[in-house]
Amino acid sequence: MTAAAGPAGSGAGGLTAEERLLRDTTREFAQREIAPTAVERDEAERFDRSIFSRMGALGLTAAPLPESLGGAGFSYLGWTLVMEELGAADMASAVTLSVHILSQLPVVSFGTVEQHADWLPPMVAGEALGAFCLTEPHAGSDAAALRTRAARLAADGQELAPDAPPDAVAAYRLHGTKIWISNAPEAERYLVFATVDASKGPKGITAFLVEKGTPGFRFGAHEKKMGIRACPAAELLFDGAVIPASRRLGAEGQGYRIALSALAEGRISIAAACVGIARSALEQAAAYLHQRTAFGAPLAELQGLRFMLAEMAREVAAARALTHEAARARDRGEPIGEASSLAKWTASDAAMKVATDAVQLFGGSGYSRGTGIERLMRDAKGAQIYEGTNQIHRLIVADAVLERARF
Repeated sequence: MTAAAGPAGSGAGGLTAEERLLRDTTREFAQREIAPTAVERDEAERFDRSIFSRMGALGLTAAPLPESLGGAGFSYLGWTLVMEELGAADMASAVTLSVHILSQLPVVSFGTVEQHADWLPPMVAGEALGAFCLTEPHAGSDAAALRTRAARLAADGQELAPDAPPDAVAAYRLHGTKIWISNAPEAERYLVFATVDASKGPKGITAFLVEKGTPGFRFGAHEKKMGIRACPAAELLFDGAVIPASRRLGAEGQGYRIALSALAEGRISIAAACVGIARSALEQAAAYLHQRTAFGAPLAELQGLRFMLAEMAREVAAARALTHEAARARDRGEPIGEASSLAKWTASDAAMKVATDAVQLFGGSGYSRGTGIERLMRDAKGAQIYEGTNQIHRLIVADAVLERARF
């Protein structure tokens, strides 16, 4: 499927030749390699590892990472173009890749030279899949309330007191549960957040690099989701998994900052994928209005339906504009907390509205699973919840607006 022309289409304004090539290459790949099996994989709730491997071969598994670490070195704006095209083809594949990148970015920013060399190469190449592990049964939107514990261990394996000096710590023993972890259990590499001292609240949260197969780390229930069903999500269970201190990412107590900085970037990525959902719904609805007739004329000639289509195009254009602005702010090195929340909140709401309207325009065909239109609506609903619920993003934006009003 080609992009619609004009504002509702590919958003070509202001793009470099390299960014346009990246967008077009990803679009061709997504429509050829991903879209044809999207409905079947959703129905079967089947994760296709070969799609991730092919994204790796194309260089997408490291698109926004620096070239010095084996990445493609594309701008973050370029990365949003990739995500829009994947979202237009299949949100499940887009989420798999977004989470994979999300789990790498903190290693790029906070990892040591040794961690860069040890952890990133197979992820960059698309040989090892990554997961970002923050959410817990009692800590969703309130990430600072997580309960997974990282006990500090001496070289002899004995547990140290919380106030023992950091240089005395040889390893950590993890106990706790994570839920709704996208890419689990398929992922090989997990960025896990746990607290070394719950009494310190966010200041006790610490990040760890954990490999699949580590003794004491196993998988629990697999989520049965309404949408995004071809991207797996599972429970992680830690029962004494020992992680060497060399696999701690950043300093003790730095994990909360690491998590929030990564999530701000990830929200832009998800916003872009939501633009893809909305664009796909708009394009398919427009084509359907041309093809279907009623009362002796194409549906496209009915003014009420034309107005619906125009409003859908407005939603797509507004969501893309906010998403690109957030990406450009990130490329400029500016704070992105408010911008990323605006983009994610707006784009996921737009995806839900446009997909719902597309189902309405398709009528009974839209409600049928055979067309794939209802899948867009189910996928969009998930995007309003994960990466921070849209209610949380309203709070983030309101806090920023009120803070500026102080001066």
